[in-house]
Amino acid sequence: MLIIFGGLPGSGKTTIARHLAQEIRGVYVRVDTIEQGIREYHGVDFEVGPAGYVAAYGVAQDNLALGHTVIADSVNGLRVTRDAWLLVARRAGVSAVEIEVVCSDKTEHRRRAETRVTDVAGLIKPSWKAIVERHYEDWGQTPIAVDTATMNASEIVADLVSKLKLA
Repeated sequence: MLIIFGGLPGSGKTTIARHLAQEIRGVYVRVDTIEQGIREYHGVDFEVGPAGYVAAYGVAQDNLALGHTVIADSVNGLRVTRDAWLLVARRAGVSAVEIEVVCSDKTEHRRRAETRVTDVAGLIKPSWKAIVERHYEDWGQTPIAVDTATMNASEIVADLVSKLKLA
């Protein structure tokens, strides 16, 4: 199975995706880490563009072909990236589920965005202004929506494991 996470920076998607990967022993693929590796190679001002996503699609497809459940962690703010993840699952012959992570409490979301420390060496987190001004296309009714303002990570992961029958 390919589990596709998305959501604005600071919403809690990385926390949830990592926790789920640990819980089910899935392969965790994070676009931020791949993009930062590309920047380190080319220079901090290098515009990564779609390269990080494209590399992540390949890593995910390889691991799906080996029979692993893959948890993909990225903003996925554009329909084109979400469609590409779904294509990865189709090519691998596995099911896919989309999970959009939101933080409905804007004050809490802003606090998280402004106080979180990067866990990827050299990665510069976006400002709150950049987050709220980011182009982010509506997901429609397709994804499972989880709200990190109403439940903690453990509760969300337990609910996802149950819903997705991952236990």
